[in-house]
Amino acid sequence: MKYRISILSIVALFISCSFLSCKDAPHPKPDALLSLEYPVATYESFSGDCHFKFDKNQWANIQKKPSCSFEIHYPEMKATVFINYKPIDNNLTALLKDAQKLTYEHFIKADEITSQPFINNKDKVYGMFYSVEGDAATNAQFYATDSVKNFMVASLYFYAKPNYDSILPAADYIKKDMYRIMESIQWKSE
Repeated sequence: MKYRISILSIVALFISCSFLSCKDAPHPKPDALLSLEYPVATYESFSGDCHFKFDKNQWANIQKKPSCSFEIHYPEMKATVFINYKPIDNNLTALLKDAQKLTYEHFIKADEITSQPFINNKDKVYGMFYSVEGDAATNAQFYATDSVKNFMVASLYFYAKPNYDSILPAADYIKKDMYRIMESIQWKSE
């Protein structure tokens, strides 16, 4: 009898433990994805006392710099688009080389650099738009020219350590703004 009681005790203990430990099997939690909401871009024409005008996102702040250069700030994204203007004075080849060199300096950190030619015969705007993928310092650049008098180059920079996955939503948003700037450039006649 003593033997049976101890077996019954063990069986009862085993059944009790199995009921207490019955829980759902643990499952790994899915990766959390950052959900960023940016306002729908609304554009307005920007024209200063320079040789060109373009459309800019109303959400961004523009700051004029010397020699018809500008900084377009996106404070919520901690990003700035730097726009530099240079008049052409028999130096178009040098300006083009400098613009391309600026882009390809990021090749070491970039996973891929894609270039997209831009041609607007109506407004005489010709250029190249570069998208830089990877942990490079800049994610987008372009240059635009009329090939005779005006040359403009623009670059996007974030005030953060380059981490492509983290800044991708903001970079995509601003790239669209930069492309809008490029396609809306109109050179002013003097």
